[in-house]
Amino acid sequence: MLKFLLWCVLFILCWPLAILALVLYPVVWLILLPFRLVGVAVSGVLELIWSLFSLPARLVRKIA
Repeated sequence: MLKFLLWCVLFILCWPLAILALVLYPVVWLILLPFRLVGVAVSGVLELIWSLFSLPARLVRKIA
């Protein structure tokens, strides 16, 4: 909602720039999409590694 309100203010102040932002937003989103996917994958791998390293401690805590 905040993005829409900011876009409305930009539209009132400078409508050509607002239209350009409206057209370029999907293009920028598509360009940044691979970086988001890499971020999700790296986050998952780091979580897996952390789980593997903390597994022995959790097992010892359950036994004791």
